[in-house]
Amino acid sequence: MAVRRRSRPDATRRSESSRRAILTAAFELVGEVGYPRLSIEGIAARAGVGKQTIYRWWPSKGAVLFDSFLMLSEGTEEGIGKGSLPDTGDLGADLRSVLHATVGELNDPRYDGPMRALTIEIANDPELAALYAERLEEPLRAMKRERLRSAQRAGQLPSDLDLDTAIDLIWAPLFQRWLKRVEPVTLDYADRVAETALRALGATGIGHPRT
Repeated sequence: MAVRRRSRPDATRRSESSRRAILTAAFELVGEVGYPRLSIEGIAARAGVGKQTIYRWWPSKGAVLFDSFLMLSEGTEEGIGKGSLPDTGDLGADLRSVLHATVGELNDPRYDGPMRALTIEIANDPELAALYAERLEEPLRAMKRERLRSAQRAGQLPSDLDLDTAIDLIWAPLFQRWLKRVEPVTLDYADRVAETALRALGATGIGHPRT
């Protein structure tokens, strides 16, 4: 009689399942207890894993939270920076569309706590700041540069425009208003930021928001 071998559990699949459970637990807990009270022990308990499992993949709770934010805000970490911004040929409309999406994210209560926690931690942790720059900031800036280069090729922006400064002019105001809580981050504000920035950058042939 033939002996049927019992298949071994897929270690890779099991590891990925544990990893996602850890990231989900970190994201949920920081929203419930805040970053100061977030701990590796708490994350491990929520995820149903040992502390050493977490430390095998991440050096700190800030690093765990960073990866959890990437996974849950973008759907997949590997997808960061591999897409592109809308390019319909109408730079004004495309930028308003992107800024509207940013407004939605900044106003989403699920992300407010984790994003603020990450902002504070990045400012105080050079290693996490370097990780943020490499895995999130620079890939996203590359997408923004490419959209502005497309506008340059179309004659909508000056050919000698400093693209990194332009990116700051377009995107920074929303983040600053959100960070300081001085005024609400609204779609109307996003439209005004886009129009003001594009005028300041010397954009031509761009659409304007409908009234």
